Amino acid sequence: MDDVLMRIKRAVFAGRYALTGKAEMELDADGLDESDVAESILNASRIEKTIRSTSQQRERHREYLHVIRSPNFSGITIYTKGKLRQVNGEDVYYIMISAKRSR
Repeated sequence: MDDVLMRIKRAVFAGRYALTGKAEMELDADGLDESDVAESILNASRIEKTIRSTSQQRERHREYLHVIRSPNFSGITIYTKGKLRQVNGEDVYYIMISAKRSR
């Protein structure tokens, strides 16, 4: 298993994650909740792709966003896009920017 995916899973398992307002709205629209997203990430076997973001609005001008598609415990495939954030050299949060049913 990919080292980055393992780090993401550890952060989510420990409850060290957060949802952006956009991700919360997407979950609400699809009738899902935070536990569905956490289950999906814990079930993931791989990161589908990693995107290098260059938005000027981001904390760092260049950061990596990880896309994961995986089913939750009920079999609903969920799409998430997020980033690992570090504080004092430790993975503190997995920030989910987007979270919704996979189409």
